[in-house]
Amino acid sequence: MPENIQKAGFEEKQFVVGKVTLNYVAGPDNGIPLVLIPAQIATWESYQKVLPDLSTRFQVYAVDIRGHGKSSWTTGDYSWGSIGGDMSAFLKEVVQEPAFVSGNSSGGIIALWLAAHVPNHVCGIVLEDAPLFSVEMPRFRDKDRFVYNGLKHLVETIGNVDNRDLADYLRGTKVPLKNGRVKRVPDWIVDVISWFIKRYQKSHPNQPVDIWYFPFTLRLLIKSISQFDPDFARAFVDGRFYESLNHEEALKKVKCPMLILHANWFRHPEFGLVGALDDSDIFHAKEVLPQLQYKKIDANHVIHVFKPKEFVRSLEEYATKNKIIP
Repeated sequence: MPENIQKAGFEEKQFVVGKVTLNYVAGPDNGIPLVLIPAQIATWESYQKVLPDLSTRFQVYAVDIRGHGKSSWTTGDYSWGSIGGDMSAFLKEVVQEPAFVSGNSSGGIIALWLAAHVPNHVCGIVLEDAPLFSVEMPRFRDKDRFVYNGLKHLVETIGNVDNRDLADYLRGTKVPLKNGRVKRVPDWIVDVISWFIKRYQKSHPNQPVDIWYFPFTLRLLIKSISQFDPDFARAFVDGRFYESLNHEEALKKVKCPMLILHANWFRHPEFGLVGALDDSDIFHAKEVLPQLQYKKIDANHVIHVFKPKEFVRSLEEYATKNKIIP
């Protein structure tokens, strides 16, 4: 655990629900519970820049959902419903009181699932650049394909856990630009990263790949994908994941305060939506749930990594405004 997280009073723990063990960190009891749910591939460690500050006004829990980090892999069993069930049990048995829940990307859709299905255990939710509507079929596969293509690429390159080079996740990756062009990660850079990964794996067999001298975001990415069950992504690609979750119907069931934090996005002629959701999605969400609140933040998709102070300020201001915290 990073030293700053330890100094802030966090402990790493495990919770068993059925056949699944969920790994999480919990901070000191300095307020109402705040449960943080990371994006797909990411672990609780993606929140390390914001945990100390958030813990001054909340009791913070950050969770590795199944298939991620030190939590159980359940290959063949990934869906909104199965993960929602895990997190429902976590709220009931670990948190034990109504929680303020913030989820990034697919974690935000899990927060929405919780507000719709176990409303008595949720006092407010934040969708941090969550793919509201855009991750529903058939749009996800047939129209706005950027994220779908990325997950398909992951499955094709590192989907075989017994024989893979983690750096191949970056090989051939297309990065669309606002001007319509597309960049690729040069093969020579991937080769260098691959060399460092293989050297680390040779000296640390069967361990997460944590190369401390890599830049922060690259270090976090490589460590996260080394602990990620690729069948989680495969379930998005082959359609197993969706299990009849209708975003509009879920929104209609939300009774607690809800905030959308919206990061940068644009449309690309080849990939469609590059981002989690566009302005028309926000408009649709407000039509369905007029009381929802909205904030645009000039940041990349993982706001809490790229704009940590803005993320903390947004959660605290929203929670205060809605009397979730004094």
